[in-house]
Amino acid sequence: MPASPSDPSVVHKRQEQRLVLLLLAPSLAVVGCLLIVPLCWLVWQSVRQDGAFTLAHYARFFSDAVYWTTFLQTFRIAFIVTAVTVLLGYPIAYVAAGASRRWSIFILAMVILPFWTSVLVRAYAWLILLQRRGLVNSVLTDFGLIQNPLALVNNELGTVIATVHILLPFMVLPLYATMQKIPAELTMAGASLGGTPFYVFTRVFLPLSLPGVVAGMVLVFVLTLGFYITPELLGGGRTYMVSMLVSRNIEVYNEWGAASSISIVLLACVFLVFRLASLIIPFERIMGAR
Repeated sequence: MPASPSDPSVVHKRQEQRLVLLLLAPSLAVVGCLLIVPLCWLVWQSVRQDGAFTLAHYARFFSDAVYWTTFLQTFRIAFIVTAVTVLLGYPIAYVAAGASRRWSIFILAMVILPFWTSVLVRAYAWLILLQRRGLVNSVLTDFGLIQNPLALVNNELGTVIATVHILLPFMVLPLYATMQKIPAELTMAGASLGGTPFYVFTRVFLPLSLPGVVAGMVLVFVLTLGFYITPELLGGGRTYMVSMLVSRNIEVYNEWGAASSISIVLLACVFLVFRLASLIIPFERIMGAR
């Protein structure tokens, strides 16, 4: 039989629900004001032109080759940066997870240390290091390894190098958190059953660390899609990403509708990335809920 509305347990449950909603009300109000309202305004701007409803901004996006080229370059850079951060971040997290507490803290401190400086400062630092007369080219020339300076900035390579450095902690930290939860007894059991270190790693440790890999990849990929300062400084006008396209539409052409439509399409791509990642590993595991 269904419980009566006057049942004490039902009344108590309703009171708990009201209390939870009351406690969540301030945070929901903040999210609504700072996220939902601006997002609705962005959608509204993307379908308005001269005070009338229009889909011309979206039609331009799907017909203009410049938009497609910019999106393709942005996604290509995001894929490259994500792949490089996985290759660099996985060994760092693996060593930190397996080291003693003192060395683990030291490794993580070195990973987090760049957060103490702004992205702008780090981008300018890489610009100084990689320019034609910068430290990297000077050292390579002095040792006779190259005759002419390498083109390390004002192109896609410089953008990738600086972006990898900035976003590497976002790969290492989720990986480390996941690896720390893997019981050491599992790898010891695999070794005691005759498994080689490589076999135990690929069949036991690596599959268990995949949630951290996917979480780090999603974070790095999504953050790269929205990067602006780094490609602006190190791209030299030759590396054109979606954020720069949005900026140009507003600053140069005062086209808020076009900029809003580009932002909405990029946001849809981000949701698609999360959806595809959740098909591989449940979303709650990606976010570290369990």
